[in-house]
Amino acid sequence: MLTRFFSWVGRWTFGLLTVSGSIFLTAVTAFVGLVRPAFLWWNLLVQLVRVGADSTPVVLVTAFFTGMVLALQAWIGFQKFNAEGMVGAVVSLSLTRELGPVITGLMVTGRSGSSMAAELGTMRVTEQIDALESLAVSPLVYLVTPRFYAGLIALPLLTVLADFVGIVGGYFVAVDMLGLPSNVYLKGISHYVDLHDFFSGLIKSCVFGAILAIFSCYMGYHARGGAAGVGQSVTKAVVSSSMAILVLDYFLTAWLF
Repeated sequence: MLTRFFSWVGRWTFGLLTVSGSIFLTAVTAFVGLVRPAFLWWNLLVQLVRVGADSTPVVLVTAFFTGMVLALQAWIGFQKFNAEGMVGAVVSLSLTRELGPVITGLMVTGRSGSSMAAELGTMRVTEQIDALESLAVSPLVYLVTPRFYAGLIALPLLTVLADFVGIVGGYFVAVDMLGLPSNVYLKGISHYVDLHDFFSGLIKSCVFGAILAIFSCYMGYHARGGAAGVGQSVTKAVVSSSMAILVLDYFLTAWLF
């Protein structure tokens, strides 16, 4: 019994290290692929549209209502202490430091990360990736590098929009619905939020963009088993990317603050 247990632990550890090493090598190849011959700038522009522009509506709607909920909850809580003037500071700090990059990362993972995994998974099971290899074209550089840099570029831009729209949503609830003076809401933002809070969120979003792109592309690239395998790769991509974003958020927060 004990032998079987340690054997299972050994196989699990070996598998984890193998997958981790493979993901790391995929990330390195994608990072340096910008200067490789197989990289096409047109592919990067296409992926920027898919990851950035196409994800904008869902990110903005989510951020707007998140800001509204934050303002409402802060108002309800601060009313007990006659501290309603802190609503603007709470909404803006929560969005710029944490919720802006995290929500953006999770929404783009569901919207674009799943698309990356499905697209590359379909190419794998239909042997299109094998065809690229037969033409002496690096599939990782041709397929993964544009998506990697698209995530790296698009996520910070989407996070800036999410921060702004979320603060506007909080303003709408606090000022227009609950009657907080406009100058009090804005004063809380200017007094408590500085550039460090803003740029820390951008650093997080860069990391999240790279993580979701690498995980999604890796799962799709290694899909097996036809249509069922593609579906499984999409599920693994979304789940693993979302978990990685939430875990890394803690460590990035501990490092930045």
